[in-house]
Amino acid sequence: MNMTILLFFLAGLAEIGGGYLIWLWLREGKPVYFGVFGGISLILYGIIATLQTFPSFGRVYAAYGGVFIIMSVLWGWAIDKKTPDFYDLLGAFICIIGVLVMLWGPRGS
Repeated sequence: MNMTILLFFLAGLAEIGGGYLIWLWLREGKPVYFGVFGGISLILYGIIATLQTFPSFGRVYAAYGGVFIIMSVLWGWAIDKKTPDFYDLLGAFICIIGVLVMLWGPRGS
């Protein structure tokens, strides 16, 4: 389970960080190398996500979507200095419950 969490965290950093660098390049006029490093980071995200051991692509990516939402709220808070409101936090909490149910809910054979 620890490796699962680590891989989700690393994938989230690569995806959000890559997207953020491209945002800075295209929307805020940063140098082109921001976009290049952002693209490399997004490629790494795609690779990292495939390292999960769950057998179902759809389940892993759906669960990762919930992790992505939570990490995006935290990124906005830490990097963009946008404090999440009650509904941001409630939505993130609902997402983490969904992730836990999808990945570790009891399933029959």
